[in-house]
Amino acid sequence: MWVQLFHHTGKMIRLIVRRDRMRLPIWLIALTVITVISASSLAGAFHSQEERQAIAETMKNPAVTAMVGPGYGVDHYTVGAMMAHQMLLFTAIAVAIMSILLVTRHTRTDEEEGRIEFIRSLPVGRLSNVSATVIVLFITHVLLALTIGFGLFALGFESMDLHGSLLYGAALGTTGMFFTGVTVLFAQASGNTRGTIGFSFAALLIAYLIRAIGDVSSEALSMLSPLGWILRTEVYVSHIWWPVFLTVASALILVGIALYLNAIRDLGAGIIPSRPGRRHASNFLLSPLGLPFRLQRTGIIAWAIGMLLLGLSYGSVFGDLETFLNSNDMMRELLQPMEGLSLTEQYLTMLMSVITIISTIPPLMILLKLKGEEKRQHTEQMLACAAVSRSRLLGSYFILSMIMGFVVLCLANIGLWSAATAVMDDPISFATMLQASMVYLPAIWVMIGVTVLLLGFLPTFASITWLYLGYSFLVIYLGELLQFPDWMGKLTPFGHIPQLPVEEFDVIQVIAVTCIAIVLVISGFIGYKRRDIGA
Repeated sequence: MWVQLFHHTGKMIRLIVRRDRMRLPIWLIALTVITVISASSLAGAFHSQEERQAIAETMKNPAVTAMVGPGYGVDHYTVGAMMAHQMLLFTAIAVAIMSILLVTRHTRTDEEEGRIEFIRSLPVGRLSNVSATVIVLFITHVLLALTIGFGLFALGFESMDLHGSLLYGAALGTTGMFFTGVTVLFAQASGNTRGTIGFSFAALLIAYLIRAIGDVSSEALSMLSPLGWILRTEVYVSHIWWPVFLTVASALILVGIALYLNAIRDLGAGIIPSRPGRRHASNFLLSPLGLPFRLQRTGIIAWAIGMLLLGLSYGSVFGDLETFLNSNDMMRELLQPMEGLSLTEQYLTMLMSVITIISTIPPLMILLKLKGEEKRQHTEQMLACAAVSRSRLLGSYFILSMIMGFVVLCLANIGLWSAATAVMDDPISFATMLQASMVYLPAIWVMIGVTVLLLGFLPTFASITWLYLGYSFLVIYLGELLQFPDWMGKLTPFGHIPQLPVEEFDVIQVIAVTCIAIVLVISGFIGYKRRDIGA
């Protein structure tokens, strides 16, 4: 019985590897190279122990702890401790995203597009596809752990020995295994690809928020998050392995539950039943704007709540921030106190750039759904049957993404201000926070414009927008720390936005960024109107 359920799993593994012969190496090489380059850059940027110790002092404030996790070994801040403190969490999130996208592609997406039904018409076991997907992803994460582990060790830094480097890689690999289990489970619970991705990313976001709040206020709360577990490995400091084994065990339990659910549910259905729709669609749903909103409603609501919680989590540490900044000589030197501005207001500028880049993700997801609809040939049906012009169709996704960018940025700002006001003796005004966040809107518009341009001319390469956004996050968040040259920051629109309230509002610069966004959008619409749909 059980043998039949897994019949020809080996052939399914070969099929998945054949289909992902380009994706898997690209993910592995990109994650390994970025990790090794980051370690090398940190070592090059901070040569002496005095320099590293100075930067360690800046890492002790609650806002940084909420962002990257608690610092271990900050009393003797070696290159290894610095690497684990500042890079482990964000690399783990990137590995989790890789797992979510690849697992969804081989489970719910294949099922939604009929490929699993075709495969099951052959002598293949009922659980072969899911188990093959899990095996391929687990092997991929083992390879990732080894390549990153030996890659870091090969740098030859004294503080990054083989034991610590392999633990660093293992922490990343097991995080990937955990979110492989999470996504496989949601692929059974949800009835479609959107739900699988939406629930999985929501789980990742909740794990990050729980860890952020827990790292600042409660150790027990952090231990409820898998991202909190991997930070407790204390890589390059204490070398603790039990979080790795705990993460693997949790991943295996999730996979076991997913396999059971896959065995008992009907093909094409999810464990969470879909509600029957209305007999007649509303006028709003019949419009080109209403349909994409309805299709992405769950994700839109999840991101809106998530950004509000993100703002609340960051705002909750503002009460301790001023005391920390005032008591820290290094931070006072870095922030250079300005007349009329508190140190917290100056620190707000860095926080706003990070929040804005995160706020760019949901509008881009909305726009890129159009590429998915085109791939499934739904776009052709819309254009042919609903008598909708191409410009109106693209315009509906464009308007929805613009509204989403504004809404999530507002919600993050409201959450940040609300929590900060509750914990600060002299809170920052809402107007100051609103100006500091809204000035970044043109940068979001440029990212939307780049996506529209790619959809108009090169839809196959539209996902390059994610690489550009990832590059923007790297140079804006870590640019000063890794001492990147200024021109690297100027390659992203976020590097051209004045940092209010520290810098003066440069209307010419903001108008120039806005004009670039307009040109990109207009060009994209022209290309979309002329190119072959489905090509």
